[in-house]
Amino acid sequence: MAEISDVYFVDGVRTPFGRAGEKGMYWNTRADDMVVKAMIGLMERNPDVPGARVDDVAIAATTQEGDQGLTLGRTAAILAGLPQSVPGFAIDRMCAGAMTSVTTMAGSIGIGMYDIALAGGVEHMGRHPLGGDADPNPRFLTEKLVSADALNMGITAERIHDRFPHLTKERADRFGMLSQHKVQAAYDAGKIQSDLVPVAIKNADGAWGLATEDEGRRPQTTMEDLASLKTPFRPHGRVTAGTSSPLTDGATISLLAGGAAVKELGLQPKMKLVSFAFAGVQPEIMGIGPVPSTEKALKKAGLTIDDIGLFELNEAFAIQVLSLLDHFGIADDDPRVNQWGGAIAFGHPLAASGVRLMIQLAAQFKERPDVRYGLTAMCVGLGQGGSVIWENPFYNGKRK
Repeated sequence: MAEISDVYFVDGVRTPFGRAGEKGMYWNTRADDMVVKAMIGLMERNPDVPGARVDDVAIAATTQEGDQGLTLGRTAAILAGLPQSVPGFAIDRMCAGAMTSVTTMAGSIGIGMYDIALAGGVEHMGRHPLGGDADPNPRFLTEKLVSADALNMGITAERIHDRFPHLTKERADRFGMLSQHKVQAAYDAGKIQSDLVPVAIKNADGAWGLATEDEGRRPQTTMEDLASLKTPFRPHGRVTAGTSSPLTDGATISLLAGGAAVKELGLQPKMKLVSFAFAGVQPEIMGIGPVPSTEKALKKAGLTIDDIGLFELNEAFAIQVLSLLDHFGIADDDPRVNQWGGAIAFGHPLAASGVRLMIQLAAQFKERPDVRYGLTAMCVGLGQGGSVIWENPFYNGKRK
């Protein structure tokens, strides 16, 4: 008899993230091979979870074609060596793909239909540019449902600057610079590497190598560097490459389980799901999407923003994070926010990024027993936001 269950984030891993394009380390690597490698690494790291016990596999991709098409959850499960009794499916919510993989599987676990599930995402933006083969319905423009440039994410970021002029270019530049510095500090302290699964890669000459670190980091970034960058989305604009996440290739995967399975298999969860929510906003200002989704998730949880002790906010653009912080009255440099940096430095392989946020929050929870609740949130193309609130299983009731 199925029973309502708690939902736990047991573990998560990812590939190193690579620069998209011919000069990036994954140019000669298939998208499905990236996510398969991550899945193999996750299962090897969790030997107490029999592959046959996995009830379903959800893998997200934004551009579902070629080597990241063909019902990725199922094909990746077979390629990763899971028993053929394990089903799988593909999912798409653009940037929040992996986040939606997690929440969809969480719903199935929560109502007792599943015990164990894998959820993640992959994006090979070098091979499959955002919207590359899409054919938007002409009604969007003829009926003025959305602006013609609503799919140009950089322009949507410029519009947030327009709406909130006190969120200046200088503030965005500083946030982008600090993201680079924080990511490098986290690498230097060994915070990131343990959750990366190395991937065999081949260069243009056919020589093999190993991807072991995120490729797009620029730790030497200064405010002077950022001030001199071009504003590609608008003449005399405020959004630059230094305050935007770069085009990125990469894959993520997480292991989720219900309370009974955790007990039966003796698992040690890293986080417990509290609530989640998605919300829609005007596509032209999609970056503010996490504001209403976070308000909804907080309301569902019976919490306020003051209860959140750690934030992992996806840095699609610096201005997008700043708009959320400003809304909730949180300082630009609040130490609770992205303490190991974010997508401006790591990269943002669209549908994979949600689980990267969760992996980093989980690692921080273990270090911070004084923190009870954390938030993972992100903006989503076409005018959406996604937010998930997690509880720290290591919380000791002693706030700092």
